Amino acid sequence: MELDLALDQEGVALEPSDSSDLLDETAWLQQLKYWLNCICRDESLDCPSLVRGAEELSLGLRFTDDTSIAELNSAWRQKTGPTDVLSFAALDDAGDWMEGPSIELGDIVVSLETARRQALEQGHSLERELRWLVSHGLLHLLGWDHPDDTSLAAMLALQERLLGDGWSGQPG
Repeated sequence: MELDLALDQEGVALEPSDSSDLLDETAWLQQLKYWLNCICRDESLDCPSLVRGAEELSLGLRFTDDTSIAELNSAWRQKTGPTDVLSFAALDDAGDWMEGPSIELGDIVVSLETARRQALEQGHSLERELRWLVSHGLLHLLGWDHPDDTSLAAMLALQERLLGDGWSGQPG
């Protein structure tokens, strides 16, 4: 499976102490492709058949600031203030027109400012927090949701599996 990633990081800046590849398109492409392959190959996991059968997937990943994500949060979720990650799933509106070799998954938007604060609060690296948030957004693009404690626990467990040693050969 091929992955077409549109990465947007306009207007965000890394701090001198940050790893230089935190916002690197090649690194995110490899990470997302790995996660998608793991999820698609594991028949025990919920994954749309359109995605499992696709030759190519595409998605957008945008790193932004609190002001920009707060505007999106207000416009799309009618919630005030910034959030850590938003997902805009194209598959929610998928119809027959989307069947074929190339499937658009949608967009993930992450606030770098919120991620930095949460990483400090959780006592882990900004890299881990960004991977956590992007994996969460990816699962939403694939149809996962957490309306109750049981589904939230399942989603969080899969995120831990994606970030940890749940699959061998995980990059970086």
